[in-house]
Amino acid sequence: MTKLTAVFAATKRAFDLPKDVIYLNGNSLGPMTHASRARLVDEMDNQWSKKLIRGWNESGWYHLPETVGDKIAKLIGAPKSTVTAVDSTSINLFKVITAALALNPERRVILSDSGNFPTDLYVAQGIVSHLNQSAEIPYTLKIVKPEQVFEAVDETVAVVMITQVDYCTGRLHAAKEIVEKARRVGASTILDLCHSAGALEVNIEALAVDFAIGCGYKYFNGGPGAPAFVYIRQDLINQVKPILTGWMGHAKPFDFSLQHTPAPGIERMRVGTPAILGLASLDAALEVWQGITLAQVRKRSIELSELLMQEIAEHCPALTLISPTKASERGSQLSYTFTEGYALVQALIAEGVIGDFRMPNIVRFGIAPLYIDEADIIIAAKKIADVLNNQLWDNEKYKARHAVT
Repeated sequence: MTKLTAVFAATKRAFDLPKDVIYLNGNSLGPMTHASRARLVDEMDNQWSKKLIRGWNESGWYHLPETVGDKIAKLIGAPKSTVTAVDSTSINLFKVITAALALNPERRVILSDSGNFPTDLYVAQGIVSHLNQSAEIPYTLKIVKPEQVFEAVDETVAVVMITQVDYCTGRLHAAKEIVEKARRVGASTILDLCHSAGALEVNIEALAVDFAIGCGYKYFNGGPGAPAFVYIRQDLINQVKPILTGWMGHAKPFDFSLQHTPAPGIERMRVGTPAILGLASLDAALEVWQGITLAQVRKRSIELSELLMQEIAEHCPALTLISPTKASERGSQLSYTFTEGYALVQALIAEGVIGDFRMPNIVRFGIAPLYIDEADIIIAAKKIADVLNNQLWDNEKYKARHAVT
């Protein structure tokens, strides 16, 4: 056993994984850690139930957003006190888009691409629609193809908003080049890290991105609906004037002033009362990262992805790879197309291999080395081949759509 194999054998034991299940869907929802269960039990049995409201001081609840934020900052290559863990990704995106627009008041264009996660586009559409009710010069959300983003960045753009890893294909944006060009032309930048934080070396400070957001429930394994996070470049933080303001983002929230004064630093991006149970679960889940680096995770991810790609190419010709073949051009997932993609995913779930489906016919397999190893990949590939070769997916029960696909 190599040193790297031993490291990830240890992290795998930290997760409460169902027996006889190969979980290739951590890019949608990470599995539960034993630490999260223990923490939530403690929060309910010893903190909330015993201390009641005293828990805000005695249990450290009030400072959890910054405690968790600092842990995430380390994992995305950001300085301490530049990340806070609060709210959802969509709400945090609203905060940073409006803040970025305020930094460029003479410009009216938000630039994004058709490969962006839809909620990012929806939030931007809502902001544009609202602002245009009173704007003399209308705002515009300009959507181009992913490969056209770099060329579309010019002096008319106020904000460039991209998701680093395409949620459908796993394609990795050339974020460094895009950010550098945006800075040259005076545009602000927003990077969505939902499919990259915890999967690859983001190095957000080195990228010099102005704002970033991401979620806590994918590669960080915080649990369903776990709090998201928001990052602001260190030298920019105190220039930002949040539009969505609430008492927890106030400089002195318990003075109960009738006038909002932003808190110094990243805490100004807080709004309402933090979701303590969700934050506690996420805080505990992040313990699994102690003693490992994103460089190790990325190396392992590439090894496992290459193995799965090779196995599927050899035994599953019915699947068409749409993820980039070069590891340097993709995140930590492999995406394939199949005519009956939804039915295939449901049949695989019945056989103990959990991936997921995206419209119109995309089958995704997420590779999370913290709990996936070579043996899992080989078993999964064999089951995928079996379901395809024996047409097990061709069953009406697998074609009936659930609410969540």
